[in-house]
Amino acid sequence: MIKTYFYSHSEQQMRHDVDLDQKHLFLKDEEDLLWVDLYKFTEEEIKYVANIFDFHPLAVEDCLSYSPRPKLDNYEDYSFFVMHALRYDEESEEEIALVQLNVFLGPNFVVTVHKQTLPVLGRIARVSLQNPQYMNKGMEFFLYSIIDGNTDEIFPIMDRIGVRIDELEDEIYEQPSKQITEEFLALKRTILTIRRAVLPQKRIFTSINAGGHTYFDIREDIKPYFLDLVDHMERITDSIESHRDLVDAALATYYSLISSRTNDTIRVLTVISTIFMPLTFLTGFFGMNVPLPYQSLSISTAVITAGLFGISGLMLMLFKNLRWL
Repeated sequence: MIKTYFYSHSEQQMRHDVDLDQKHLFLKDEEDLLWVDLYKFTEEEIKYVANIFDFHPLAVEDCLSYSPRPKLDNYEDYSFFVMHALRYDEESEEEIALVQLNVFLGPNFVVTVHKQTLPVLGRIARVSLQNPQYMNKGMEFFLYSIIDGNTDEIFPIMDRIGVRIDELEDEIYEQPSKQITEEFLALKRTILTIRRAVLPQKRIFTSINAGGHTYFDIREDIKPYFLDLVDHMERITDSIESHRDLVDAALATYYSLISSRTNDTIRVLTVISTIFMPLTFLTGFFGMNVPLPYQSLSISTAVITAGLFGISGLMLMLFKNLRWL
C-alpha cells in the first residue's frame, strides 16, 4: 500500500494522496516536503516507487529482504537508512521482535518502507493530515521525529524488564524451578535483541552529529534535536548494560543457590549412608551362619540392638563435631 503526504511551503498546507507521476512538480521548491509511505507493500509497488525516485537496485533489494543490522548508505542525491523498531509482547513465545524500517532521505522527500505497521508512523500520518508540524521543518526534522518516536517506545520496555528482574531476584530465594531458569534466559535474549538494534543506530547518529557523513548534513537549527536523540540512545544503552549485568549476576546467584542446596542434600545423604555402612556390615556379617556371642541368652537381642544404636549415636556426635551436620 502506498500513502503520500505533501507539504507545500508556499501555501502552508498539507495534501494527501498526491499523484507520484507528478513528482517533479512537488520537488521544485526545496522548502516543500514529500513523504511517501509504503507498508504491507508488494514487489510491484516498491519497484514503481523506486523507478520514480531512481533508487539504487541494492537499496531496493534491502527493502525486500530482512537486514539484521541498522546501517546508513549514501548515494548521489539521497541517503538510505535501515533501522529497526521494537515490538514487545511478554506473553508470546518470542518476547521481542525487530520490525525493519527503511528510509530513503532526499533533499526534500522522504520515503519510508516497512512490511508491518508502525505506531510512530501511524501517529505522524494522522497528525500530518491536520497539521504540518512534522513536515514544515524539513526532512531532517521529519527523520528525527520518526527515530525519536521509535526510541521513546523503548523506555517502557526497559522499565518492564527492570521490574521483571526485581521479581526474579525475589523468586530465586524460593524453591528452584525450571521456569525461573527459562525466564532468565528469555530476559537475556530480549536484552541482547534490544542491544543489537540500538547500538548500531546510536553509532550512526553519533557519527552524523560529528559530521561523519558527507551527504547527510544536519542544519544547525536541527542539530540540538539529534543531540537529544543520541542522549536518549545513550540512556537506553546504559540501561541495557545495567540490566544485562543484573541478569548475569542474578543468574550466577541462582546457580550458586541451586549448587548450595544440592550440596546440602548430598551431604545429608552421605551422612545417612555413612551411618548405615557399619550397621549393614555387622548385620550382614552375623546374618551368615556365624555363631553369635551369647546368642543363647534372651538379652542378647537387646544388647545387639543397643550396640547398633550406640554406634549410630557415636557417629552422629562425630559428624556434629566435624561440622558435617
